[in-house]
Amino acid sequence: MGSLYNFGIYFYKLGIWIFSLFNEKARKLLVGQNQAFAILEEKIIPNANYVWFHAASLGEFEQGRPVIEKLKLEQPDRKILLTFFSPSGYEVRKNYAGADIVCYLPLDTPSNAKRFVKLVKPSKAIFIKYEFWPNYLLALQAAKVPVFSISAIFRPQQVFFKWYGKWYRDLLSTFKHIFVQDLSSLQLLAESIITDVSVAGDTRFDRVYDLFQQAKQLPLIEEFCKGKQVLVAGSTWGKDEELLVQYLNLHPDIKLILVPHEIHQAHITEISKLLNGNFVRYSDANSENLKTTNCLVVDVIGILSSIYRYANVAYIGGGFGVGIHNTLEAAVYGVPVVFGPNFQKFREARDLISIGGAFSISNFVILEAQIDQLFKSNEAGKKAGEYVKNNTGATELICKTLNS
Repeated sequence: MGSLYNFGIYFYKLGIWIFSLFNEKARKLLVGQNQAFAILEEKIIPNANYVWFHAASLGEFEQGRPVIEKLKLEQPDRKILLTFFSPSGYEVRKNYAGADIVCYLPLDTPSNAKRFVKLVKPSKAIFIKYEFWPNYLLALQAAKVPVFSISAIFRPQQVFFKWYGKWYRDLLSTFKHIFVQDLSSLQLLAESIITDVSVAGDTRFDRVYDLFQQAKQLPLIEEFCKGKQVLVAGSTWGKDEELLVQYLNLHPDIKLILVPHEIHQAHITEISKLLNGNFVRYSDANSENLKTTNCLVVDVIGILSSIYRYANVAYIGGGFGVGIHNTLEAAVYGVPVVFGPNFQKFREARDLISIGGAFSISNFVILEAQIDQLFKSNEAGKKAGEYVKNNTGATELICKTLNS
């Protein structure tokens, strides 16, 4: 199985090279992987104590971030190496001040993995959520480097639990400890005789609670919202935006803050067509032009988590595509959450629905009725806020083990 996996990795590399000829994201990935060793050779300090964190993308990084920052605070002599697989993580966080080195992860070939471990000599390696790279795990095991998985989730559909997945399942034993988010993950692993496992919960709760406590005041947003019911729509895509604009047109007395997932000009132009140009871009906003519209389109990154504080109701995008974005960033403010039908893979979304703090919609009729109802009462929002606060603490549990 290992030989088959390695063949697949080399085939994948060829595919990325071909795709990079006409796709910018693939090109950035290829260039980043090719430059990774040069960055490491330049920046690695010999004999320093490096803790290596690896995240696939931005969402996984945000899960690992509370652990990185607590570890650094408690043991400032340690160096942090942070690697990403995806450009969507690296390009946003390549200058992250909490890490001493940030780079792409070289492709998971046997030679790359051995070279990486020999060069970095990490004292510990922490893989976040779904990250699982066989050759790196084997190289770390050979070098006697303890490896941890944090905020992990396991499902019966994953390769580890298939009849053909023994090789992958056996590699789970290379982890010194696996911190899972829920009891069902622990039980699945126990059935496979993987016992160095504990339920710590999801570090994202700690991250969003930290963001909640450090939320920025945004004077222009405050001015725009003053005296009105406010619907904040975060990380939206085209289908989400069509429904939201339809709602706004029928309820012009509310204020809509639209924060699209993609803020490039082509997408802003599509939003402009939906709104017939009746909106203000955040980058152009001032006290005067905000008085002329009931829709503010946020075309900058980095402030969505603070914008949710001004919402009476939050709509989370992505639910008409591959899956919803971060519901917790809104829920932590005691705001009820609404999203599309594709939420089943997200435990926090299922939990919020079960306690009455979130609601899934599948068409405009349901969306309108649900948002109208939520504007009348904040009972659902209170339930959402309590849910987030009651689930913090994973970072503390994980760091106790990492520091022992």
